[in-house]
Amino acid sequence: MHKVIFDTDPGIDDAMALLFLERHPDIELLGITSVFGNASADTTTRNAQFLKREFGIKAPVARGADVTFDPGRPMASWPTFVHGVNGLGDIDVPETIEDVPLDPRPAFQFIIDTVREHPGEVEIVAVGRMTNLAMALARDPEIAGLVKQVVVMGGAFDTNGNVTPAAEANIHGDPEAADVVFTAPWKVVIIGLDVTLQTVMTRTMMKDLALRGGPAVELLARISDPYIDFYSQQVEEGMVVHDSCACAYVVAPELFGLRSGSVRVVCGGVADGLTLQKPAGRAFGPSPWDDKTEQKVAMTIEAEKVVDLIAATLAP
Repeated sequence: MHKVIFDTDPGIDDAMALLFLERHPDIELLGITSVFGNASADTTTRNAQFLKREFGIKAPVARGADVTFDPGRPMASWPTFVHGVNGLGDIDVPETIEDVPLDPRPAFQFIIDTVREHPGEVEIVAVGRMTNLAMALARDPEIAGLVKQVVVMGGAFDTNGNVTPAAEANIHGDPEAADVVFTAPWKVVIIGLDVTLQTVMTRTMMKDLALRGGPAVELLARISDPYIDFYSQQVEEGMVVHDSCACAYVVAPELFGLRSGSVRVVCGGVADGLTLQKPAGRAFGPSPWDDKTEQKVAMTIEAEKVVDLIAATLAP
């Protein structure tokens, strides 16, 4: 059984990933930690509470960071043209979810406490800005040795970004936090645009899943409709399921091909948020990649099998 903390900024594809984690029989969802990104932290936290209620999830929700790890970094505007003003495709969501109380701890403390309660067992799936993880490491560096693995949806290595030619959104939103996470002495697997852009869930598939998956998947289909519209210029009648790919890796790592090597993030300048890996075994002169933890970056994916796994989990 995989014990998972889901660090997220719901977010339409986040909602699908959350339902995947809740429904997969080999995953025990220990908690949901929110972070700013697809909307403000107030909104993403409210969305996490809403999805917890609508999906029938027992795991607690802890409110996370509302500012970047480096307080001097200006905040980017919310991507309302992708996820809507309310982060969930502008479906009707109450202003407050009073019947779903929050865990009293901030997200970074929830992460620290949960990792220490289950040493060597917790897998953190991070699909938003990595601010909560960087804050947890700053306050308790020893947790790096107690986490089983961190699976990140983010970055772009042998392809362009999706916010700028250099940077993917989750990294671009808090590059300093990402660099802390990637260079910490724990196991990180990065599932970035190199592979996620190959995974497409079509509108027809979503409608079929809604017929078989009950009210939760019906809600997911409604949330996903504007996301499919957004992706219409890139893929035909479908959406890219970025965040669910990171969740799929947890239970089916054999569907991904990984490359080892230390990873750094450009912080500032025209390439702000660029992720760069020094492949293991390659000889270079002295550089800031030296003596950093070697992490794994997904470079290949069996995309059809990953999409089939996601679909089968959402609507068994």
